[in-house]
Amino acid sequence: MRLLIVEDEEKTSSYVHRGLTELGYIVDVATNGIDGLHYALEWEYDVVILDVMLPGKDGYDVLQGLRLHKKTPVIMLSARGTVDDRIRGLREGADDYLGKPFSFAELVARVQALIRRRAGDTADLTHLRIDDLEVDLQARKVTRGGLRLDLTAKEFCLLSLLARHQGEILSKLMIAEQVWDMNFDSDANVVEVAIKRVRAKVDAPYPHKLLHTVRGMGYVLESREEHGRQSGTS
Repeated sequence: MRLLIVEDEEKTSSYVHRGLTELGYIVDVATNGIDGLHYALEWEYDVVILDVMLPGKDGYDVLQGLRLHKKTPVIMLSARGTVDDRIRGLREGADDYLGKPFSFAELVARVQALIRRRAGDTADLTHLRIDDLEVDLQARKVTRGGLRLDLTAKEFCLLSLLARHQGEILSKLMIAEQVWDMNFDSDANVVEVAIKRVRAKVDAPYPHKLLHTVRGMGYVLESREEHGRQSGTS
C-alpha cells in the first residue's frame, strides 16, 4: 500500500511517516500544497493524508484539484476541529476528517477503514491468491497451503507488491522504488537479497514454485504448469 502525507509541520510528518513505514506502508511526504497536489496527481496512492493549513495551496485547494481528476481516498487533518470545519472538509470531497492532536492508532484505523471501503467498492483487493499462496493485505498475513509464513515488514511489502502484479514481470528498479522508496543507483544487491529471503520462505519448502526470475528483466509471481522449460526463466 502506498500513502501520501501532505503536511508542512516536520514533527508531525516525521512521526506519521516513521510509524506508517514501520507498518510496511510505502509513504511519500510533501511539505506544501503545490507539491502535494502534484504527487497526488502524478502517482497512484491508496490514501492521501492531507493537512488543511499548508503553504502554496491550502488543503481545500489541493482537495479540489485532486477531485477534478481522481477519487483517491483523503483523510484531512486540522487543528481546527470544529463541526463547521469537519463539514466543509467532507463537503469539499474528503472521505474522513481527523482533528489535531490525534492518536496514531486512530489514524491507522481510519487509513485501514478507507482501504477496506475502497476495496469493497471494486473487488476484494485486500485478499490475493496465487495457487495455494494467500496474501491478506489487511491482516498483513501470508499463508501457503494453509500454513502461516513468518515474514518481516519489508518481505511482506515485497511479496504483496509482486502479488498485486501477479503475472507481470517487475524490474529491480520498479521493486526498489516501490518497496524501499529509493532510486536504483546505489546498492544493486538489496533487491536480490530480499528476493532470496522471500523465496526461501515462500517457495523453498514447496515443490511447486511461484516466484520466478526472468533473466535480464526482473521477477514475476505466478503459478506455472510447467517449470524449467521457458527460456531465460527460473
